[in-house]
Amino acid sequence: MRFIDALKTLQGQPLDGEPLRICLACGFTPLHLQTFLGAYVREAMPQRSIELANGLYGNLVGTVEAATDPGNDALVVALEWFDLDPRLGYRIAGAWGPDATADIVATANASLDRLGLALDGVPRSSASVVLSMPTLPLPPLFHTAGWQTADAEAALEEMIATFRSRALAAGHAVVSSQRLAELSPLATRHDLKADLLSGAPYTLPHANALGMLLAQGVVLRPPKKGLITDLDDTLWSGLVGEVGPEAVTWDLESHTALHGLFQRLLASLAQEGVLVAIASKNDGAIVQQALRRPDLLIRPEQVHPVEAHWEAKSGSVDRILRAWNIGADSVVFVDDSAIELAEVAAAHPGIETIQFPTRDYSAGRAMLQRIRDLFGKPRISDEDRIRVASIRTAEAFTREGRESAPDAFLAGLGATISLSFEQPGDDPRALELINKTNQFNLNGIRHTESDWARPPMGADPLLVVASYTDKFGPLGKIAVLRGRRQGATLRIDAWVMSCRAFARRIEYQCLRACFDDRSVDCIEFEFLRTEKNGPLRELLRTLTGHEPDGTVTVTRQQFAAACPALYHTVLRTRSVPADG
Repeated sequence: MRFIDALKTLQGQPLDGEPLRICLACGFTPLHLQTFLGAYVREAMPQRSIELANGLYGNLVGTVEAATDPGNDALVVALEWFDLDPRLGYRIAGAWGPDATADIVATANASLDRLGLALDGVPRSSASVVLSMPTLPLPPLFHTAGWQTADAEAALEEMIATFRSRALAAGHAVVSSQRLAELSPLATRHDLKADLLSGAPYTLPHANALGMLLAQGVVLRPPKKGLITDLDDTLWSGLVGEVGPEAVTWDLESHTALHGLFQRLLASLAQEGVLVAIASKNDGAIVQQALRRPDLLIRPEQVHPVEAHWEAKSGSVDRILRAWNIGADSVVFVDDSAIELAEVAAAHPGIETIQFPTRDYSAGRAMLQRIRDLFGKPRISDEDRIRVASIRTAEAFTREGRESAPDAFLAGLGATISLSFEQPGDDPRALELINKTNQFNLNGIRHTESDWARPPMGADPLLVVASYTDKFGPLGKIAVLRGRRQGATLRIDAWVMSCRAFARRIEYQCLRACFDDRSVDCIEFEFLRTEKNGPLRELLRTLTGHEPDGTVTVTRQQFAAACPALYHTVLRTRSVPADG
């Protein structure tokens, strides 16, 4: 992004948008970095009004120590060497040389300790924290030649590595130094003239690259949920129908290891809860033989479903999406054929398509990294690990349900719902569900970590997280409901449920718990229609008898009249407030 374009992006903000307040802590003149950071956040969240503030020049640690304002949504820390000791920069006159080196290292260590304590004091309900480690080269202050690492330089780098690990353990987001180096080579980052004249040390390209990565830490886009792959010349090299299942390759000896790398990545994604499926124009029996090869790097049980036949791939993708019960915009489709990619993209708007580069190794590396970025997540939950198994059991659930009367079928499930009444910010899975669920979603509003950690207005906030298991196996945490009581009314501003939990009447059990737990006469829902939240819209229509629009009120009497028979065993737990 050019600087002029970043300025235009910020100038086009909505006047009535909900503010997103970002505190930028840095020890230098922040104009360029602040502008790029704000512009990239604005691009990702166009409905919000971006408000950026920064502390005093040269006082990064002090800015962090003061960043406990509950109005902040994000604290962005751009750390540089001179923040640890001014002698590690160029603007402050100070002694270099062997006599000063030990003191510089000691001062830097003390500064990092102080910064770590300051970050520990920033409550998660105040602001999510995004950091970048020092990005500029150290000045030539050591006694060694530039090609050789000095003892003091190694000590400083070890301090930063330890500090980075401490920040990660605290749950903060840390910019990847490797990714930044790819976007902004070290030799092109420092603008010495601007640094000395105005205290702005970054070149514009470097400010752009760093601002973009810091913005990604603020926004945290929801990861994709599923990947559908072709087989021939994609998952493996060769046409399995022509050469046979034993002759397709993906190894170093055959010079086809790029396909092996793709398999390894898919296997890793499957372990992290990503859904993996196959859509291939092929003979199904031959494909099954190839998938059972013991040297395949992704296990057959990690792939579901497998669509291998001679029909159009758009139809295969449609059936896979229905089996997964997710939208096309949550899925990536990989194929070596541009024609197949175009056919699928035309039939499924919103799907992300990637062409497998069978001979271009540079493009292959970029493809692997792009896939990792699309599915990247800050943590892996228990629900991620059981997702594929729960999709398979959902199909068994549907088949058996079609063969039985609904109430008899549900009564025989042996279902247990665990309702956890929690404090805001206790459970990262709750925010993950809110930000990635589309179909059963009250209003489609997405939240930052600090948004979500702050309790809703009102004296009696409510946050319920529901987990579910039955004879088909566990689904994990599959529903979140948040609100606040106002007198005899409970006002719900967020409610989502995973599509894996549909048709089990879990939503009714959640509402019953809300009525009973808060002893209210009615529940008001802050409903907003989206393109995809038809299932929740249908529920509200069932409860009220009319099409929902805006604030929807459901009385206790309406709920009792519309609620079907419920057969779950219900367990309730309640977390203890941090100050309790």
